[in-house]
Amino acid sequence: MTNSNFVSLPEYLTRKDGVRIAFHHIPAAGGKNAAPTIVFLPGYMSDMNGSKALALEEWAIKNRRSILRLDYSGCGQSEGDFASSTFEIWRDDVLLAIEIILRGGPVILVGSSMGGWVMLMAARMLGSSVKGIIGIAAAPDFTQWGFSDAGKTTIRRDGVLLSDNPYGTEPTPTYRKLFENGERNLQLTGIIPIDCPVRLLHGQCDADVPWDISVQTAARLRSSDVQIILVKDGDHRLSRPQDIQLLLDIAARMPPY
Repeated sequence: MTNSNFVSLPEYLTRKDGVRIAFHHIPAAGGKNAAPTIVFLPGYMSDMNGSKALALEEWAIKNRRSILRLDYSGCGQSEGDFASSTFEIWRDDVLLAIEIILRGGPVILVGSSMGGWVMLMAARMLGSSVKGIIGIAAAPDFTQWGFSDAGKTTIRRDGVLLSDNPYGTEPTPTYRKLFENGERNLQLTGIIPIDCPVRLLHGQCDADVPWDISVQTAARLRSSDVQIILVKDGDHRLSRPQDIQLLLDIAARMPPY
């Protein structure tokens, strides 16, 4: 199945400060909007046009479901300054999109890597309108476990740390403003007050986010309906055809209401 929306230009919503947030929204076919909208939240320095986001969109269209994918400010096709971005700013981008585009309707949040951190932050604010959560190598609290002591010192002293990027030629920057905001929004230090069904998909060969982070997340979630799905030979991206099919199978089995 080929979906022309994959190559179409995004729509935009405008924040109060004038920054425009890029998004693609496909309503449920036939106006059947009872089922929650799937909202895809990308990872760090990623965007809404990754293979998992597009596969979910194609699945949603085939199954007459509503889906929203967006780029955080400073990322992808959205406006804004990446170096000045924070987790709270990106969370609020997500909340604004759900409020304006979906009119606050029910959602299933799908967070990839760092998007899993933003997902948990947004779910706290959305409360009962979140009907399900899917984490893909979710990486909450990576400011705690993702850097050496020397790296943390560099961020605090110099304002930015440039790290090797296994997925591209340019180094990956981590800015002090984002790092410090992350330290104020840690998720794994207490109970996470989320009660909806949660599915945490993680590769056991993930070199970027230890799969134990999903175990820790599951332990902290207040919900009793939490499942961890481990892929023994899966890497961080989980973008192989079999990984994407597993993600789609998980989405299909999420409670519809």
